[in-house]
Amino acid sequence: MKLASYADGSRDGHLVVVSRDLSQAHYATGIATRLQQVLDDWGFIAPQLEDLAVQLNHGKLRHAFPFDPDKCVAPLPRASGWAVVARGGSVRRDAGLFAGPHQPLRAPARPEAALAAIAGDLAAASDTASALDALRLLTLAVDWRLDDELIATQAAPLAVTPDELGEAWRTGRVQARLHVLHNGAKQPVQDIDAQPGAALARVARLRALRAGQVVGTALDLPDLPDLPLAAGDSLHLDLKTADGASLFGAIDLDIAPDAP
Repeated sequence: MKLASYADGSRDGHLVVVSRDLSQAHYATGIATRLQQVLDDWGFIAPQLEDLAVQLNHGKLRHAFPFDPDKCVAPLPRASGWAVVARGGSVRRDAGLFAGPHQPLRAPARPEAALAAIAGDLAAASDTASALDALRLLTLAVDWRLDDELIATQAAPLAVTPDELGEAWRTGRVQARLHVLHNGAKQPVQDIDAQPGAALARVARLRALRAGQVVGTALDLPDLPDLPLAAGDSLHLDLKTADGASLFGAIDLDIAPDAP
């Protein structure tokens, strides 16, 4: 299933289920109003959302409406924590506050993209297989750093269960392609191969993870940090399948222009 959180004036947004083709959505009211509720009681609530998703995909919900990613905040705006596992295995931790996919920045910053795994409860010292069992949802996230200081983390509009990734999900690996537009100009497409289960296990090596923890696998994208971002620029990031289908929806960043 595909889930998103619509802005409603609250800190967490309102949970919606999104159709497989991203054309329709339906509020999850009556089942859950925010994603953290689902993660806290996954075994009971997730099957109900799956049923709602099936009905939505078959056009059987009378109150469905067109999905609009511009109305989305991050799927899980206030996570239990945010940790990124670098290629060499080092772990960087943060509080876990996620901005929405279209929130502007006030100054140019360096982007660091990651495949983000949203976890259920996971015991300390769990192995990769156990970590995959605790994997609930995946999305795309980008840390924005200015002089090595984290100034914001953005998340794509959709958080999806691994089964929704189709051929992009194979034996616990996500294999996809990151498409980037800089001021509307296409940048080289970059292949990614990430193992979210291994990243979850790495972060849980010394301590248990609580439902709602988000763990990113840093994407080794040598061209991305070198983009000459400046005031007034825009950047569009979208992780897609080999045939061009968007996995999580796009992150669109606008950097505020210089004051006159």
